[in-house]
Amino acid sequence: MTAPLFQRLALIGFGLIGGSIARGARLQGLAGEIVATARSAGSRARVAELGVVDRVVETNAEAVKDADLVILCIPVGACGEAAQEIAAHLAPGAIVSDVGSVKAAVVKAMAEHLPPNVHFVPAHPVAGTENSGPDSGFAELFINRWCILTPPEGTNADATDKLGAFWRGLGANVEIMTPEHHDKVLAVTSHLPHLIAYTIVSTAQELEGVTSSEVLKFSAGGFRDFTRIAASDPTMWRDVFLNNKDAVLEMLGEFQEDLSKLTRAIRRGDGEALFDHFTRTRAIRRGIVEIGQDEAAADFGRKHPQLGKTAAE
Repeated sequence: MTAPLFQRLALIGFGLIGGSIARGARLQGLAGEIVATARSAGSRARVAELGVVDRVVETNAEAVKDADLVILCIPVGACGEAAQEIAAHLAPGAIVSDVGSVKAAVVKAMAEHLPPNVHFVPAHPVAGTENSGPDSGFAELFINRWCILTPPEGTNADATDKLGAFWRGLGANVEIMTPEHHDKVLAVTSHLPHLIAYTIVSTAQELEGVTSSEVLKFSAGGFRDFTRIAASDPTMWRDVFLNNKDAVLEMLGEFQEDLSKLTRAIRRGDGEALFDHFTRTRAIRRGIVEIGQDEAAADFGRKHPQLGKTAAE
């Protein structure tokens, strides 16, 4: 039997990502023991009921004791305080990581608190759903998704490689980049789309002359898919925008320029400009499908009932 990659994995926070890491690590035998904690007593009780970890403890300090891998699965705005809380209790040589979708701010907030005898390797698994909470995780979440590692300059290369092996064991592809580059890339691929989704759903909600029942009833594919993105955890996304504001504002400025061009084309009746724009952007969708980050099935893979049958059949 192959020895586990880590003897003890400590998970601080147990929502979608933490729960999926726990389930995947147990299934793949990546950790000899999995210890978890969560902010509320109710969440800790539910994690214990689920039975997907070996122990559930009350405090972050207790969770990291003797762990050789510690992963913070909490909103990015809470990472600095958590690092300060666990610093004195970390085992020498432990790898400390996170799962936040902002990296430069997390590196700054955490690094100053961590002792020099541990290895700090921030990470961002680019995977998720709109669901949250202890019950939302599943072992297959990371399969064929990307996990970006952003080790600060001078980080031990063996520690980075070992954490990369852990994420590959969960089914993810691994990429390494600087925290600053990560934040710029994710500002356009993730953060800006979420900001747009929140805005569009809010706009529809506030429209005069359109009832909320009509918005729900006639939510065709476009609006429906925006509502899925806009259903994401508000605490997490508040912290993302506050901690990656420079990159988000830069991408928002680019978006506003493009939106102005489309506005002018519509106002002038410039069908050629609109057609050219839509043709170029359609190629992006094809590229995403070709590299296996989504499927090409009709209606984004959603199942549809057959005529003459009910949806339940």
